[in-house]
Amino acid sequence: MNSSLNAARRSRELAEAADLVVDVLVVGLGATGAGAALDAASRGLSVAAIDAHDLAFGTSRWSSKMIHGGLRYLAKGQVKVAHESAVERGVLLRHTAPHLVRAQPYLLPLTPAVSGGRAATVMTGYRLGDGLRMAARTPRRLLPGPSRISAGRALSLAAPLSPHGLRGALLSWDGRLVDDARLVVALARTAASWGARILTRCRALELAGDGARVRDELTGSTFAIRARTVVNATGVWAAQLDPDIRMRPSRGTHLVLRPETLPGLRAGLHVPIPGESNRFALVLPQPDGRVYVGLTDEPVEGPVPDVPQAPEEDVAFLLDVLNSVLGVPLGRQDVAGTYAGLRPLLAAGGRTADLSREHALLTSRSGVVTVVGGKLTTYRRMAEDAVDRVVALGRLDAGGSRTARLPLVGTGPAREAEAGPDRAGVAPDRLRGRYGSEAGAVRALMAEDPALAEPVPTGITRAELVWAVRHEGALDVGDLLDRRTRIGLVPGDRAAALPAARAALTY
Repeated sequence: MNSSLNAARRSRELAEAADLVVDVLVVGLGATGAGAALDAASRGLSVAAIDAHDLAFGTSRWSSKMIHGGLRYLAKGQVKVAHESAVERGVLLRHTAPHLVRAQPYLLPLTPAVSGGRAATVMTGYRLGDGLRMAARTPRRLLPGPSRISAGRALSLAAPLSPHGLRGALLSWDGRLVDDARLVVALARTAASWGARILTRCRALELAGDGARVRDELTGSTFAIRARTVVNATGVWAAQLDPDIRMRPSRGTHLVLRPETLPGLRAGLHVPIPGESNRFALVLPQPDGRVYVGLTDEPVEGPVPDVPQAPEEDVAFLLDVLNSVLGVPLGRQDVAGTYAGLRPLLAAGGRTADLSREHALLTSRSGVVTVVGGKLTTYRRMAEDAVDRVVALGRLDAGGSRTARLPLVGTGPAREAEAGPDRAGVAPDRLRGRYGSEAGAVRALMAEDPALAEPVPTGITRAELVWAVRHEGALDVGDLLDRRTRIGLVPGDRAAALPAARAALTY
């Protein structure tokens, strides 16, 4: 079936939904919800998946973009979570999304603040992490092993580091996403190709084990979706649909720096957080030249907002940590944008930074299965477990999960015609890094209309905006600028790109 998501398909499938009884209704279209829709549909089950907003509207677009092997959890004795993370990282790198997930080098600068003993402890941890890679059977060609490098080599990989007192760095490797929101789009489109009905702008007003009362947020009309089983994958908002659930979300804040702010940064950085033995700030250069700096781990009290805001105290904290290793300190004026995400943690005692990232399945009295906890790296396993649970509860006729070897849309080799030079001047490597095997189809739009090769901020082309409307379910400028692309992370860039986004919606 066609994997394209667009307004016409949404309208058609929305009209059909009121007359059907689906095997599985999934509420929430972040990584876990979209993953559950794919898992269920690929087992041959009929699926409807809804979200009050857009694909990846919530936590799934606010991550650090890391696909990591769970080293931090190993240090806390959470062996199961660590091993699960390493396995799922390998699944993404090798089988399901190699065009979106790749290896990233990271440096931990050995400054005077990092003692020899601490450096040795961290290197031991890195070697244990490499052991997790081996246990997960991820080949070293995909994830090289750790090493200690000289100060000169460290500065060649990260020129902004201060050379004063630098005695080298610890080099490690982990997975990273090109874009977390693009992973969710790929999941949703792949689910659609297996027949799942992917319905954004549909808010669940009431949820029970046999379906939901839903409001179309575009028209205001309400209707029922009937289902044999229901998965609540709304993350930090899960308690709004099941009041028996107790969440304790934590906020992770990131800074967004413009491309010219840290010139010569070719590797990511792990920067020790003062007073913490196993926590580091992350500095991660992006394909578009921007740099993300994160992240905090602060408890969030009160109502859960749709779009969390980054408080100024978080910004100041991250700047202080970053400046501890830079040759030229940065100020608040160097921060072009910020973003914050909320981790969907179950309520428990202690600091949110110390709560387990192991996911949980909770079944309500009406039979709704809620999946909470976990993290982006393990979305597929969370989805598999949730579908296993509803298959058992509903006695559905379905086999086991297939998603550990099921390639997502865009996975596969590019055709030779896609690999040549681009007369429009668009770098084919950048397109392949975002669209994989579909890069040629995006370039074909530019060939049909050269005006679509015109770039907007961050190098995104007008053709990519049109592609998002026609094939990726984008319905408005927010979908285009804030999720299909990440232009909107910098307010000035967003304003500059608004005319192109509006034009794409009517192209």
